[in-house]
Amino acid sequence: MTIGVGGKTKAEALAALSNMIASVSPISQSEHAARTTKAQAKMREDGIAAMWVHAGTNMTYFTGTKWHPSERMVGAIVPATGTIEYLAPYFEQDTVRDFMIVPGPVNVWHEHESPYQLFVETLRRIGLATSGTKIGVTEDTPFFVVDGIAKFANDVGVGIEMVNAKPITAHCRMCKSTNEIALMQRAKNMTLEVHKAAASMLHEGITTAEVTAFIHEAHKKVGASGSYFCIVLFGPATAFPHGVKHPQTLNTGDMVLIDTGCQVEGYISDITRTYVFGEPNARQRMVWNAEKAAQAAALSAAQLGVPCREVDIAARRSLAAAGFGPQYELPGLPHRTGHGIGLDIHEWPYLVGSDATPLAEGMCFSNEPMICVPGEFGIRLEDHFYMTADGPRWFTQPSHSVDDPFGLQARA
Repeated sequence: MTIGVGGKTKAEALAALSNMIASVSPISQSEHAARTTKAQAKMREDGIAAMWVHAGTNMTYFTGTKWHPSERMVGAIVPATGTIEYLAPYFEQDTVRDFMIVPGPVNVWHEHESPYQLFVETLRRIGLATSGTKIGVTEDTPFFVVDGIAKFANDVGVGIEMVNAKPITAHCRMCKSTNEIALMQRAKNMTLEVHKAAASMLHEGITTAEVTAFIHEAHKKVGASGSYFCIVLFGPATAFPHGVKHPQTLNTGDMVLIDTGCQVEGYISDITRTYVFGEPNARQRMVWNAEKAAQAAALSAAQLGVPCREVDIAARRSLAAAGFGPQYELPGLPHRTGHGIGLDIHEWPYLVGSDATPLAEGMCFSNEPMICVPGEFGIRLEDHFYMTADGPRWFTQPSHSVDDPFGLQARA
């Protein structure tokens, strides 16, 4: 039997977990202010007069204000020089102020009024609604907002030019601070313990829905609000990277794939473990070892100054040497090797063949060169690493072996 897989009841597995959220330090007001200062310097360098930061992770990153995007326009105007100005519905202004970390005036609109008019009038008041003025718009801003602003500005003859603010947001967010890395480290530590607990309570006949529910409760037990997401797959369904619509029931000899994560102060964990319920057969063992080798090859290629794409190339080279692929062909790796992570589960840059971004200190990535074998099984070993002055460093140590995925016997 695979070590650490099965043998405990749900109650015993939950009892082995404890709260891990103590002593967590949220991002301070001074760090949010420093982010804004960095963005403003980049805006001036790029000739952008102001940036619209829409509700969501960009708004949280720059202002500390946590606000879920909806059909109402909520966000902040960050001028290249000067004070942040917020926009919100009139009835939400006190709530916005309550969530606000970086202070600034809140410009409000009533439900029958146009937020796009308010946006343009706010720009005019601070002297930025002139012809040819470039206004950056964060890439997560919905089309209806951009379209609404453009139409109103055109109707009143304000010739502002709206441009993608990704060069600003990515410039600021790609390289994480020490505090951000600490928050992600805590989240990933928590999720790894949840993985161990989930593996320990598996038994023949358990359903994917039951395991998903357990993982949600386990994330609560370690201090999160629950699972940020959860994918549980058994048997042939593990060959589908993001799952199938139908639930599965666990049988002896099945491959098990669990991909899950949580949030700590908005920062996300995302870890996948794949192992066999029972004894691995020769085919499962060979593919599992090829996956582990590809993950190791990707990490070895991740050196400072190296383009992101080289990490993906290294993983595919390793897989091809083991008889998989080539490139995106199956059996093999059908997607990129990894993605950046932070306040968003997928963010720039990406470990993919088209991304030439040089690896730099503070960048954080998943490393998950999954092998899909249609009709049989799939194996994804996903851990994350961050770039230091000395090269890559794992947040969580990769799976130890196909027989002892969590290294329990190795540490005994």
